[in-house]
Amino acid sequence: MDEFLKIVNAKIITSQRIIKEGIVVIKNGWIESVGSKNIAIENAAEIDAAGLYLSPGFIDLHIHGGGGADFMDGTEEAFLTIAETHARYGTTAMYPTTLTSERKDLLETLETFERANKKNTNGARLMGMHLEGPYFAMNQRGAQDPRYIRNPDPVEYKEIIEASSSVKRWSSAPELEGAIEMGRFLRSKGILPAIAHTDAVYEEVVDAFENGYTLATHFYSGMSGVMRRNGYRYAGVIESGYLIDEMDVEVIADGIHLPAPLLKLIYKIKGADHIALITDAMRAAGMPEGDSILGGLETGLKVVVDKGVAWLPDRTSFAGSVATADRLVRNMTHLAEVPLNDAIKMISMTPARIMGIDGQKGSIAVGKDADLVLFDQDIQVRKTIVKGKVIYSSDNS
Repeated sequence: MDEFLKIVNAKIITSQRIIKEGIVVIKNGWIESVGSKNIAIENAAEIDAAGLYLSPGFIDLHIHGGGGADFMDGTEEAFLTIAETHARYGTTAMYPTTLTSERKDLLETLETFERANKKNTNGARLMGMHLEGPYFAMNQRGAQDPRYIRNPDPVEYKEIIEASSSVKRWSSAPELEGAIEMGRFLRSKGILPAIAHTDAVYEEVVDAFENGYTLATHFYSGMSGVMRRNGYRYAGVIESGYLIDEMDVEVIADGIHLPAPLLKLIYKIKGADHIALITDAMRAAGMPEGDSILGGLETGLKVVVDKGVAWLPDRTSFAGSVATADRLVRNMTHLAEVPLNDAIKMISMTPARIMGIDGQKGSIAVGKDADLVLFDQDIQVRKTIVKGKVIYSSDNS
């Protein structure tokens, strides 16, 4: 028997407009209709939005943890805890992200992902793994553990890709020996290569872009800007991201990694169609501030969470964000003064397009997954819905 859910009296944020007093009909987890006409459906469950905004579910391309857990903990419980924690803040789909580590740790994390994914019924959907590292420029490592940083090893990365179909993206420094060949291999397997923790110059970025590296990981963080070599100035990855119109960029819009003027600049140049908002959240997201660990409990780095961000203990570098998706949208609208439609696009439609899942997710349209978020004018999440199922409601929290 078909199951119907109607959401009525909502301000529906579509890709083109906001429908006031809008109605969405969901059938068996998919969006059946979108509009302002109330359709009589016998035995349909109904949610009265009471004037709240209804947006596509938030899609986080880059996330390490939350709720006291990290994906590198290597347990199914950690995966499920993170998925459920971020669902409270509107995330309906995420790409669990690793840290620089040994090969065996990556392989074990991939195995854990596959087991956890089968049990995940109450959290954001786990769409596939994002491997961040270990192929980085040492000078741009940030909080990545230097013990594990190395150049691309085709034997290693091919073994990892062959071991699991769950890898959907891999972030590396494209100037390293063998990185271009790695990018071509990843693309041949349907995996997105991304530029990260890199000292590349413009010419190297262009070469990388032409060989599949079409996304810049956490833009500005862990990447080169204008530099001088032997007296000559060179454009770095930041300038390259602006110059290459088709290059997509990730933005940690926690208001700390990037202040308001830079958020405004990125939006002005790249536009909502090429910006994906990410949390880059570590285990302390959704938790009280204080001492924490970046990475696995056994192998991770000690960090301190203070004033809304994680730091290395000596305060020389940020060590990941503690942001949640609602905070990203709030900051883009309040700090960067971006229209709400565009802020939502940057955490739904654009991430979906980047990862090639825009045929099923990322917008409120007929035939797409009913992944939805109800929130108020302050971007406080009231309900999170995945495939037509309410997985979080502030009424029951």
